[in-house]
Amino acid sequence: MTSIATKIPAELKRQVDAAIAQYPPERRRSAALPLLHLWQEHFSFISDEGIHWIANKLELQPINILELVTFYPMLRQQSAAKTHIRVCRTLSCAMAGSYRVMENLCATAGITRGHNGVHDPILVSKDGKASVEFVECLASCGTAPVCMVNDELNQRSNVNHQTLPHPLERRLVFKNIGRPDWTPNIDCYLDDGGYEQLKKAVTMSRTDILNEVKTSALRGRGGAGFPTGVKWSFIKPDEKKPVYLICNADESEPGTFKDRSIIHQDPHQLLEGILISCYALNVHTAYIYIRGEFPEGAKILERAIEEAREKKFLGENILDSNFDVEIFLHRGAGAYICGEETGLIESLEGKRAYPRIKPPYFPAALGLYMCPTIVNNVETLCHVKHIIAMSGAEYSRLGRPGNTGTRIVCVSGDVVRSGYFEIEVGAVTMGQLIYEMAGGMKFGRQLRAVIPGGSSAKVLRADERFKIKERQADGSTLEREISIDQIPMDFDSLAACGSMAGSGGVIVLDDSRDMVWALNNINEFYAHESCGQCTPCREGALWMKKITDRMLLGGGVMQDPATLKTVADNIAGRTICAFGEACAWPTESFVEKFPEDFAARATKSAPPPLPPEYTPEELIAKGKISTVPLAHDPGWEKAGAAGTI
Repeated sequence: MTSIATKIPAELKRQVDAAIAQYPPERRRSAALPLLHLWQEHFSFISDEGIHWIANKLELQPINILELVTFYPMLRQQSAAKTHIRVCRTLSCAMAGSYRVMENLCATAGITRGHNGVHDPILVSKDGKASVEFVECLASCGTAPVCMVNDELNQRSNVNHQTLPHPLERRLVFKNIGRPDWTPNIDCYLDDGGYEQLKKAVTMSRTDILNEVKTSALRGRGGAGFPTGVKWSFIKPDEKKPVYLICNADESEPGTFKDRSIIHQDPHQLLEGILISCYALNVHTAYIYIRGEFPEGAKILERAIEEAREKKFLGENILDSNFDVEIFLHRGAGAYICGEETGLIESLEGKRAYPRIKPPYFPAALGLYMCPTIVNNVETLCHVKHIIAMSGAEYSRLGRPGNTGTRIVCVSGDVVRSGYFEIEVGAVTMGQLIYEMAGGMKFGRQLRAVIPGGSSAKVLRADERFKIKERQADGSTLEREISIDQIPMDFDSLAACGSMAGSGGVIVLDDSRDMVWALNNINEFYAHESCGQCTPCREGALWMKKITDRMLLGGGVMQDPATLKTVADNIAGRTICAFGEACAWPTESFVEKFPEDFAARATKSAPPPLPPEYTPEELIAKGKISTVPLAHDPGWEKAGAAGTI
């Protein structure tokens, strides 16, 4: 430890002390991830000496730091090469050829990949100049396939076609995205009327701001769609404990890539929304929890925070309002589970991102440091600024009752023009989104399926018919049957069709896609991203992945589709957080909606060994597997050629 410690430059020590100062003195542990990032950026990896040095600095035990290094995928205990390439392997990128990208990179660099699955350890070329690894979603699905070369995102193309909004769009949050005359600095923002809503808000009472947000009927844009004003109202006006606000910028749901654009191109809009929210909730400290895979976004937000502080929008006595507020940036390190609000809070406290049980740990009651905490998504907080600008009543006229305002949907996959679109909620149908806004299917192909709300949403089949209930002007409801093209893109309609609006990530699959392959890609994601806290999720996600692995390799048996559904059914509703549903719903829906694809890959009559991962090679290699009677015979030898008892 001494040899390393003596080599730590003064600038790194200064950065370490500055990072620690962003958290309450008695909560130094929160600085663990920032310090690990600083150490890795300087030394290229986290050594045992580094673990001990950071633990000593934060007055922790080394195990408290080691458990983070072994949990967060971005932290590494071996050095990468000077040029390190991370290739996204999740569904939209895989559909666009990311596996071929990895093969070509390895061939060019002379790297031989192992057989441990796609998540091999970092592979370094023989000359030590390049290293590669597969990673999960990099939140740029619209420009797939994508990879990161060191800290720079490399993508297929820029979304140039979106410089001008589509006629069906209604842009509020994305008003400045793609503008050729727009820059992310504060002077440009102020010239366009920036921070005027904050100036207005500090002249209002906190109750009035809360009522405007309630009147707007704004629903959270992060995935669950919970009413924002209702969530805010859980904070007691006379709360004695400190109240915290956390902006959830951990955008990691495959298929979703909207927050990245806001952070990179219009960071002050986000800061203004956060500051208005802080004033309304009497919050004096806010944290932006940003994905570790957004290093450039983190730099942009850091600059924006300093610009806002220089202009007196941030800090002590902002705008002469006698209100003090600080915003700090906290980088994650590659864990999807940090998108779950209580997992995010655990991570922000310097621990593994294990979600908390609700009740009693509802963030509004027992959140960050066991204090009342509001967690809102990037897009949600941006909408607050526009609600203050136009009033809650005016905002509620956009969209449909119960589905008000605008929201950003991201389209990727097998369409001509993948990209992001801001629409009035429910004013655009699925068909309009795919065929008019995204340019329709690629030449010669037909629509086969749509995942409408990020990879955790249940898949919808193109030839399905759906029954939804619509509220009429007189207050009555009318049930009607619709096709997939007629589904309004709102929370309630998609739920009525058996899926969800989720994070707004729409993944389109055409008739060339093997649905077992698509599900296997999704299963790989959830098996890798499970935090491991709950047994059904930890074991079940891996089982589903290994079963679909085996099916793709020719080892599928007749019981596999039913086994997949059974495993999924025993995960959903049996875990601490919603990750259980997130990993189970794709399997449940794919197996149900596309039985022909799964039956075609489940032709062998031999029963799968239990657990299913023990002898997959034997099932793949042999046409028939001999059954061996067990101590407590389940009756498999009676199954016969049909493979059923």
